[in-house]
Amino acid sequence: MAATEKKPTTIKKYANRRLYDTGTSTYVTLEDLAAMVKRGEDFTVCDAKTGEDITRPVLTQIIFEQEGKDGQSLLPIAFLRQLIRFYGDSMQMLVPSYLEFSIDRLTRDQQKFRDQVSQALEGAPFGEPTRQAFQSMEEQARKNMAVFRQALAMFNPFGVPGESPAVPAEPAASDAAPRADLDDMKRQLEELNKRIDLLSGKSAG
Repeated sequence: MAATEKKPTTIKKYANRRLYDTGTSTYVTLEDLAAMVKRGEDFTVCDAKTGEDITRPVLTQIIFEQEGKDGQSLLPIAFLRQLIRFYGDSMQMLVPSYLEFSIDRLTRDQQKFRDQVSQALEGAPFGEPTRQAFQSMEEQARKNMAVFRQALAMFNPFGVPGESPAVPAEPAASDAAPRADLDDMKRQLEELNKRIDLLSGKSAG
């Protein structure tokens, strides 16, 4: 199966800021790239002159443009402020993995949330169904944190940074990740382990 796995499409960005899709041999826009992401099509963006991988800044630019559209904003101001505070902080190395972990779980559970929000919208805007839907999402966020902290305790011998290794996180029994989730987390947290080791080495030094 790996032999037939489709490679990401290469998008070349030229000095005039034009984007060229080598898969379709056509010029594309940021809107086109956004549509590709929504369709699940993988791509990488490289500088046409230097060959440098600039996928991250291009995706960031897509988010910036989407955030500028009326009614399209996904990132609350409080979240953006807190995100900025993490730059240069000792926890900076953990943030990308935690965000990736959380959005992955949200993606897997999105249909459940869609159903809850749909039911909430059928009632009063701020009625009991709406409160229940948001409480459910808040509870899921707490579970994400509990599972993430549990993963740190399991895969990082130094424990969660900033906490005593003798006092591990104690999520409720119902929050414990099943075997399949732990296997999945182990795969997702390979990069996190490296960051944890680096962070722990700094703390010990």
